[in-house]
Amino acid sequence: MSDSKLAGQFFDAAIGLLERVRDEEAGAVAAAGAAIADTVASGGRLFAFGAGHSSLAAQDVVYRAGGLALMNLLTVPGTVGVDVMPATLGSALERVDGLASAVLDSSPATSGDLLVIISLSGRNALPVEMAQNARALGLTVVGVTSVAYTTGTKSRHASGGFLRDHCDIVLDSKIAIGDAELTAEGVEAPFAPASTVVTSALMQAVMATAAEELVARGIEPPLLRSGNVDGGHEWNGRVMREYGDRIFYRH
Repeated sequence: MSDSKLAGQFFDAAIGLLERVRDEEAGAVAAAGAAIADTVASGGRLFAFGAGHSSLAAQDVVYRAGGLALMNLLTVPGTVGVDVMPATLGSALERVDGLASAVLDSSPATSGDLLVIISLSGRNALPVEMAQNARALGLTVVGVTSVAYTTGTKSRHASGGFLRDHCDIVLDSKIAIGDAELTAEGVEAPFAPASTVVTSALMQAVMATAAEELVARGIEPPLLRSGNVDGGHEWNGRVMREYGDRIFYRH
């Protein structure tokens, strides 16, 4: 069987996007990593939120080997993934006014904490209000989004604004509107989205920067090890005991 032409095209597209965010978003990645390090050093807590497929990149930095133990998933019931039935309900909930404030008010997030909000389009009410309300509570807000949507689509929030308009730091994933990298003769719709690959890479780059920043300040980054390597469980137990009051996925 010959190699797939379209597979190669997708890899090339993804690599091109990764190179762009590496080169063009370096300053924003550095700022986000420093903000996370500031929060860890000052005793604050870390949270990540995303709805739909944007939640994948948020989940990717929570309770995982090589990740910061302090990163907690901020969940909005029904919007985390395609496990809700019908799956279209999750998309509908992203457009509901007031949902973000209800979630934040019942969460442990408070002033001095940091929240990463991931939303590809950044146009729906949920991520916009999440950013607005988080900042009003005194949280630092890092947004991960595609800035292209702000010029090529209309906001679905009453303010007319997008996620990027309500963040302290914005990371642009460079994903084109529609999130599909390929077209082909005989295929009626564009396909092969790259947002998960690129957004997850951005998140891991930020986490690496945060670890680097903490070491520079003389603070051991509270990282988790794989439970599938010798000593991993013991290591993780120590980290979780030491930072237990800032880790909410155990409670």
